[in-house]
Amino acid sequence: MILYNIVLGLGAFCGLPLALPLALCSGKRRATALERLGLRGLPPTPEKSGSGRRRIWIHALSVGEVTSAVPLAMCLRNRFPDHDIFFSASTRTGFLTARRLLDGIVQALFFFPYDLPFSVSRLVRRVSPDVMVIVETDLWPNFLEQMHRRAVPVFLVNARISSRSCAGYRRLSFLTRPMFRALTKIGVPSAEDGLRWTALGVSPERIIRTGNIKFDQPIPDIPETERQRMRRALKIAPERRIVVAGSTHDGEEQVLKTAFLRLKAVYPDLCLISAPRDPDRAGRVRRIFASAGIETETLSQLENGGDKRLDVVVIDRIGLLKRLYALAEAAVVGGSLVNRGGHNPLEPAAVGVPVLFGPYMSDFREIADLLIAGGGALEIPDPMRLAEVLQALLEDRTRRADMGQAARETVLVNRGAVDRTAALITEGITA
Repeated sequence: MILYNIVLGLGAFCGLPLALPLALCSGKRRATALERLGLRGLPPTPEKSGSGRRRIWIHALSVGEVTSAVPLAMCLRNRFPDHDIFFSASTRTGFLTARRLLDGIVQALFFFPYDLPFSVSRLVRRVSPDVMVIVETDLWPNFLEQMHRRAVPVFLVNARISSRSCAGYRRLSFLTRPMFRALTKIGVPSAEDGLRWTALGVSPERIIRTGNIKFDQPIPDIPETERQRMRRALKIAPERRIVVAGSTHDGEEQVLKTAFLRLKAVYPDLCLISAPRDPDRAGRVRRIFASAGIETETLSQLENGGDKRLDVVVIDRIGLLKRLYALAEAAVVGGSLVNRGGHNPLEPAAVGVPVLFGPYMSDFREIADLLIAGGGALEIPDPMRLAEVLQALLEDRTRRADMGQAARETVLVNRGAVDRTAALITEGITA
């Protein structure tokens, strides 16, 4: 731990000349950094809150993890009405998502600290949790050391772990083994995840297969009147066909642009909704499509009075993608056409839309395989074949309907992990 903190301190010192100008130029970055350093935005201490209630602290890294954690937070709220629920996120987009989805459910929302000893210690003293719940695998040595010192039970839930992450942890076993000893119980989505945690030195009796809580996300009810309203807001005529590309990363828009130009020659009415994972990239994404002569605007520009017929609409805010998927003839999952591990394919599947993704789905491999086996998804080994696969789907209405129904059914039959995860935590709290 001493060596880790020396390296961490040197890294922070060396990175300061780069990070400081960025923080000073961006109010958002500055505010986030100050909160993660523990210098502002701290929750009230138990003494100041005056409630005297026990505290459950739930942490989720970013948007995907936060979204997964919402049903669990609601379930724990119902199971433990005499406890306060505190919630943290590491990224600004994750924090904003939590603020939107957890309003009225949690007693405090704040940023997770950088893993610097003084930042961690300051926040942990303020929160003073009785139970810690970490969603997926945002694990940090100093933080877990603090939990261990304070004898706080730590539950790692939905703890999926890829073969790549497992190999990385094994290379750093001198650091990770003490960290894993702080984990009271680990709830894993699959047997394969459990085997990987065992290979990392976690005793099997601490590993419980609970299933994947991502299947338990609320399924939006989007009637036809709402779909037509969304089309009007996007200025997309009712007769036009739509493909939605969600949570895309740098490099994927070039693939989408090439595919779209090929498809546009066959389907002149086709429209693409592109939602970059980072909304701050929206301007750059718009320029990529516009550079090929494709009529493109961001959603904000549309709302500010744009009225021309568009071929591509770029979504530049968070919180809309789940509902936008319902407009699609087919959905392309981002992070899978380039090697970013993929993103959650259950969001389009839940609204009955055929799901397409590229070969890079390591972070969602089990879910991807279930959707493929159920007939609701197609994996495209070569991203340059995206246009070919989409064209085959657009030509076959019956196949699209069958795939959409199969995708939705796969979601429905795999629900229940939130209750099993809450039961695991309950057992630890009441033990």
